[in-house]
Amino acid sequence: MKPILITLSAIAFATTVFAQSPDKALAKVSYTFSHVRDTTQRDKPYTETMLLIIGKNASIYTSYDKIAQSEARKKMIEQQIKETPEGQPMKINLGKVKPTSSIDYFLFAKEKQLFVKESVVNDYLTEEPAFQIAWKVTKDTTSFSGVHCQKAIANFKGRNWIAWYAPELPFQSGPWKLNGLPGLIIEAYDDKKEVQFLFAGIENIKDEVIKPKQSIGDHETVKSINPIPDNEIKLPVNAIRTTKTELDKLKAARAKDPMGFANAQMASSGVSVSMTPSKSPNATPIKNTFNNPIELPEKN
Repeated sequence: MKPILITLSAIAFATTVFAQSPDKALAKVSYTFSHVRDTTQRDKPYTETMLLIIGKNASIYTSYDKIAQSEARKKMIEQQIKETPEGQPMKINLGKVKPTSSIDYFLFAKEKQLFVKESVVNDYLTEEPAFQIAWKVTKDTTSFSGVHCQKAIANFKGRNWIAWYAPELPFQSGPWKLNGLPGLIIEAYDDKKEVQFLFAGIENIKDEVIKPKQSIGDHETVKSINPIPDNEIKLPVNAIRTTKTELDKLKAARAKDPMGFANAQMASSGVSVSMTPSKSPNATPIKNTFNNPIELPEKN
């Protein structure tokens, strides 16, 4: 087994990072995310491959599957355009679309700021406090493909969390909203293992955007797709700043009338498109049972 470590000598600490300043991406960590959304079907958890892109001061947690799917759809459309005879109408077939997370998390460590970007037709940006987790570091240690880790535990958002962090990697980031330990969080899960962020690989950011899969220790890393322009971690300029309360109102309106909401949102962005629901007599409404959100009521 070959140890994998970020080249620490490549990490410069010379410049001062001001509030929300762009931060150079240094490395990315892959996680296999697993979530038992429906407790009546514990054998069918939702799964997704996620990416944590880290810099000296900032990080982005996003969906690798979302990025890969977007790239694949882009290439598929380009190919279909190329193959459509001139003067003929083009029929775009995007194939099967896998559900992916619409939420990205931006952490700025020095400023202790956590921003959440969520797509509700348009992109919205809200802010939450960071480093609010009261971690208790234990003496337990382990390693993941050569990365030495120490165990920490905490109660956060209604769950008892176990996190394994790497003291040798001086980043305070982690998957989702888990942060604030004196080292990069390599793996984390709640004590019932209903929500898990399992380590799937780590690598330095390089100039190449895409390269073949490669094996690292016992793990096979995902194909490297860099979702950030110029390897810079920064807040999206086109996202609409709002509060969580206002965003919740928008999501409630979407749930009440999805098509009407989508039409109104696109119209507000200057897009004139009328979407209508399918009137097929055989159409069956899809009902998702999500009785076990990641964030649970806080315990008193």
